[in-house]
Amino acid sequence: MRLRIRRKLLRQSNIRLFLAILGPGLIAAAADNDATGIYGYSLAGAAYKYEMLWVLVIVTFSLAVMQEIGARMGAVTGKGLADLIREQYGVKITLFAMITLLVANFSTTVAEFAGVEAAAEVFAPNTIRFIVVPLAALAVWLFVTRGSYRSVERPLIIGSAIYFAYVISALLAHPRWGEVLHATIAPNFGVIHPLGAYIFMVINVVGTTITPWGQFYIQSSVRDKGITTEDYGYERTDVFFGAFFTNFIAYFIIACCGATLFMAGIHNVNDAGQAALALKPLAGGLATILFAIGLLNASLFGAITVPLSTAYAITEALGWESGIGRRIKEAPLFIGIFTFLIAASALIVMFLGKNLTLLIILPNIIGGILLPIILILTIRLVNNREIMGRYTNSRTYNLIAWITVVVLILLSLVLLVTSFLP
Repeated sequence: MRLRIRRKLLRQSNIRLFLAILGPGLIAAAADNDATGIYGYSLAGAAYKYEMLWVLVIVTFSLAVMQEIGARMGAVTGKGLADLIREQYGVKITLFAMITLLVANFSTTVAEFAGVEAAAEVFAPNTIRFIVVPLAALAVWLFVTRGSYRSVERPLIIGSAIYFAYVISALLAHPRWGEVLHATIAPNFGVIHPLGAYIFMVINVVGTTITPWGQFYIQSSVRDKGITTEDYGYERTDVFFGAFFTNFIAYFIIACCGATLFMAGIHNVNDAGQAALALKPLAGGLATILFAIGLLNASLFGAITVPLSTAYAITEALGWESGIGRRIKEAPLFIGIFTFLIAASALIVMFLGKNLTLLIILPNIIGGILLPIILILTIRLVNNREIMGRYTNSRTYNLIAWITVVVLILLSLVLLVTSFLP
């Protein structure tokens, strides 16, 4: 009897400890399904029906491994990724990595506020972006700059649950699940025509799943939360769950749009808001509302995490103070970079309005092409025994990580060649 009670208490304490540590992995992965992600997955479903689902399944393993590497380095070293790059590779390589990140993240942040506008247009077609966008920007800025790590993390964890709206939307779309499963495990490569368009879409799906900013964000958030090697086992579970969860949601987004937009002959949309509106006559008004709610949640989610990852990375690279909960006097550059990205992105959306189709999809492509640079640096760092000690990568992890890098480089080269050659 006593043994049973002890086991029960042990299970309860383990659950409580896991819930206390839960956050960095789930948030970093879920944030990949931001405005650019929703649009990218919607395009994949509209253009190729279910034929991109196999990519999503495979890339889930790559996402889990790369995010786990970042979280592990944060727990072992107590430093962010940019800190380690600067210390190990010097200023020039760090500067190049930061420019890479800044280009990708600035366009991504613009896309987040474009997503806010697109979602608002679904609920109120005559919504004035000069009201909605600045209000969203102000809310995001106050939420981060006036909060602590804990007060920012908790609402983001709750916000992750809202992504289930996409699952319900997909169920309302009534896809043929047998066909969905068949396309997942036995894709029809006869749809690869033209090759450049297909590769573009593959990079789009990969680029919105594994992101350069995600690698910086998860390592810095693990450091900020104070997770160490003693309780890292729980954080690993958090990371793996986050990787599965984010692509589980993406799977249903593609299935939803494949069953509706593709079948209706709508193979292209300008943004995720248009995808939501297009669902109305095909899957009903409730599917449209749920899709738009998911888009608004995802856009605000990304508008918080993407600028944060940028501020983390640049300040760490320069050796300045950084972290959520620090005020302007304590971390002026950290708050300044975050503020600039929010303000500049909001202004671009306000004054360019609907002319943002390329900007919304561009971060996925930029991220997919530039990602190998960040991943190569990450893999080299995690295998450095002077930094990681006995926590270096296993052979299996290295194999998955290097295959991911090589495949991304090959895809980028094929895309480049097919773009210039007939």
